[in-house]
Amino acid sequence: MRKKEKKTVITFATTTAAIRMETLCKERNLPGRLIPVPTAITAGCGLSWALYPEEKAPVLAMMEETGLEAEGIYELMI
Repeated sequence: MRKKEKKTVITFATTTAAIRMETLCKERNLPGRLIPVPTAITAGCGLSWALYPEEKAPVLAMMEETGLEAEGIYELMI
């Protein structure tokens, strides 16, 4: 079993927004990856973006700059 680590999980209202997040982060070499939404939270879409908490500042700045809206931002042990 994998050891649980603290992660920032960003959820989205739609799958389109989650895929856009992946595309923008890859284009800009930003950290994180798409994962299924953890069972501890609920979201409008089944995909979320996970990254380490210390890596979230540039990702949130990119979201602000591009107008990509998060449904929620959580700190979880996953």
